[in-house]
Amino acid sequence: MSSYRIQGATADWEVVIGLEVHAQVISNAKLFSGAATEFGAEPNAQVSLVDAAMPGMLPTINGECVRQAVRTGLALGAQINKFSVFDRKNYFYADLPQGYQISQFKHPVVGEGTIVLDLDEGASKEVGVERIHLEQDAGKSMHDQHPQFTYVDLNRSGVALMEIVSMPDMRSPEEAGAYLTKLRTILRYIGTCDGNMEQGSMRADVNVSVRKVGDPLGTRCEIKNVNSIRFVRQAIEVEARRQVDIIEAGGTIDQETRLFDPNKGETRSMRSKEEAHDYRYFPDPDLLPLEFDDAFIEAARDSLPELPDEKKSRFMQALGLNDYSAGVLVAEKEASEFFETLVAEVAKATKKDAADVAVKASNWLTGDLFGALNKAGKTIAETPVSAAQGAELLALIEDNTISGRIAKDVFEIMFETGKDAGAIVEEKGLKQVSDTGEIEKIIDDIIAANPNQLEQYRAGKDKLLGFFVGQVMKATQGKANPGVVNKLLKPKLDG
Repeated sequence: MSSYRIQGATADWEVVIGLEVHAQVISNAKLFSGAATEFGAEPNAQVSLVDAAMPGMLPTINGECVRQAVRTGLALGAQINKFSVFDRKNYFYADLPQGYQISQFKHPVVGEGTIVLDLDEGASKEVGVERIHLEQDAGKSMHDQHPQFTYVDLNRSGVALMEIVSMPDMRSPEEAGAYLTKLRTILRYIGTCDGNMEQGSMRADVNVSVRKVGDPLGTRCEIKNVNSIRFVRQAIEVEARRQVDIIEAGGTIDQETRLFDPNKGETRSMRSKEEAHDYRYFPDPDLLPLEFDDAFIEAARDSLPELPDEKKSRFMQALGLNDYSAGVLVAEKEASEFFETLVAEVAKATKKDAADVAVKASNWLTGDLFGALNKAGKTIAETPVSAAQGAELLALIEDNTISGRIAKDVFEIMFETGKDAGAIVEEKGLKQVSDTGEIEKIIDDIIAANPNQLEQYRAGKDKLLGFFVGQVMKATQGKANPGVVNKLLKPKLDG
């Protein structure tokens, strides 16, 4: 992958990127209370007395949230800290009832790990993860409910977040996009975060700085709460260009927090960037340090499924898929599960090994089914054609009941109606004609009807073989077995 550079008037500039991803932990209750965490509830319908910071209310740790954070760390190959501490991060805002956020500072639950990025043309790159810490979310200020007042919804107050902090190892918008894509895939595979950026359950703070190649790191700006991978890439491009223009004009970059406006294609200042001492961190006196043993960590490890990189490697080595196809199939957990069911069903129906049918199954899934789903605006979870139905269709091709061309017509009907392939083939009379006598008679009729083409073929115009094959297929409405047609046709044409 070519290096990403920003051309300025005086030099080429390198962009340095780090991401702080806030991922909502999948759990039935909040981090320190028993209130529900479901998305889409009426405002303030999921708020306990703890979440509202009523006097005398004390937080109680949700052990499932801790387990989910540990599972995430293990999936990233990270150091798990058996001793960690919750701290109070002090700041004042209308949607933060306590006047502080319970977070982790010096002693996070998860230490350093690694994410391997999947880049163009089969390239890869390792990006370091500095830490993962647990913290509670704030509420939400709503400025569009009343012309004069701001309303506050505390449903999110106290929801458990994992803040996953990367090293400043990324050097292009594409790498940042690949990092978020891979991280989201891993979180979804292991079931610790649903990754729905549009619902706010995963969002990114993007740290951007620029420097001349080889120079020390520049002053960074943080772009807050970017809620899509596309916007992350755009925000990096816009912010990096802004910084280069300022430096080349003789100015300096102020360390600050900024917001990205995708409609205007610009970042704008939100506030000067706080340092840790501004938050007056100190250990939360209401919460004991977190301590767990090796058995807890190993139980969390044992609960992990096969991870995307492991699955991709298995698809390539055991099933013969190429790098691109395997990468497409493992990008979403649902797609990889659909594929594995599809292969197993085709192998069972055709009495062949999985490795013998996997490539054809992959081609059909990534081509025909994914294409139809994209066109219909559906996800694999919403497919009207199940893996078992797809397997039946592929088995009908494999045993020569129908041709590949007819199969495409059958699939269209399946996608529209949800009917099984076998039923459609019977109903429409689409079975492939393999009767040699019947095909031979049709070939004789076509040769007799096209003496000029026969003469040209025999005079050396070999490409006319395709013309005769096409005429046979047309006469049989595409139902003639192409293998039988070619076997019978050529000797007759050769005379």
